[in-house]
Amino acid sequence: MFTLLITLLLAGTPLETVGPPAPETPADGAVPLPAQSGWEAHLVLDNDGVGVWTVESFDVFPQLGCPDVVGLDDEGRCNVLISYSGRWTKRRALHDGKWLGGLAFGDIDPRLDGPEVYTGSQRGNIYLVKGYAHGTLDGRLIARLPGREIHTIVAGELDAASDGREVIVFTRPGGLYRLTPTGKHGRWDIVHLQDLPGRVRHAVVLPGPRKEIATVARTGHLRILRLTKEGPQWTTVYKAKMGLGRIALRRDAPDVIYSTRDDGCILRHARGVDGAWSTATIYRGPQGPRGIVAGRFDADPNKETVAIFGYSGRVELLTRGADGWKAETLFIDSDKGHWLAVAELDGRNATREIISSGYSGRIVMISRPAGYGVKAPAPRLDG
Repeated sequence: MFTLLITLLLAGTPLETVGPPAPETPADGAVPLPAQSGWEAHLVLDNDGVGVWTVESFDVFPQLGCPDVVGLDDEGRCNVLISYSGRWTKRRALHDGKWLGGLAFGDIDPRLDGPEVYTGSQRGNIYLVKGYAHGTLDGRLIARLPGREIHTIVAGELDAASDGREVIVFTRPGGLYRLTPTGKHGRWDIVHLQDLPGRVRHAVVLPGPRKEIATVARTGHLRILRLTKEGPQWTTVYKAKMGLGRIALRRDAPDVIYSTRDDGCILRHARGVDGAWSTATIYRGPQGPRGIVAGRFDADPNKETVAIFGYSGRVELLTRGADGWKAETLFIDSDKGHWLAVAELDGRNATREIISSGYSGRIVMISRPAGYGVKAPAPRLDG
């Protein structure tokens, strides 16, 4: 090695040309993409042009430390991306042949050790995907709802009329179902709870003991669902004359919800101490927003920040300041956007990472650079 170095110096070759080649794919190493100043973007998955409709971050393989990224694609495949020092290793389960949409994670089946991924397809098939400590990824069919597209799934101990934990499924045509791992011979029981007026496009479980599920629908409704012993109970928070698409929670303020409206409006909904909800429009942007997340994306932890993505192809950050909300573009994808997720995937900064997916077939991680928002360590004092 020393001889090679001397040879290169004598030949006049700059030292910076010596080293491993730049990675070409995420499996080889970090692949940077163009991003706005103050931000970085890296390719997590290139799905060969096959759209990735839903993306989230879960501990599918908890023995590996860093959370994994799960992306559902147009061919009915569940892609699990494992992070390792800038590289992303792809594992794949299922091949339904039609798109996968709904996605949830939870320790629902007591017959298995640890939590599971739940997803469903355009065909009406519902699947369980399980990661094991030895590295295997297993996918299995657990239920079928013929003639129903599986659009939205949540999981947890949510239904007071049922013992244990459940998988709650929203379908198109509008329907609400409960799945429990209580069937004979390892099967799952399916209960039709209610028909719905339209398609629920996204749902999230609100933190706290009330076991509330916030939902947004193509009908334009933002509604809160509680599954009581007497059956489903709905509270309308907001009604628009056009569809609502996605929803996000402000984790440090559990009574604040953000939603997207198909005409490009981004809404902020807040519940007061009296239980009443108020709604304000915080941004009027491009039509077709299809992703929204809230979290700490600024060095100042007290700043309220929300990221959005949609048919414009732009990932934008909305930041609330003394003069109201402002918007800035962080990243522009090569095609229309469909989903955003938030995760902690890079501990070198003080903020969260944003994960995008959509029509381009790419999953992209958008983050602040290393050291952003991190207090400098105390200087070393010698002597």
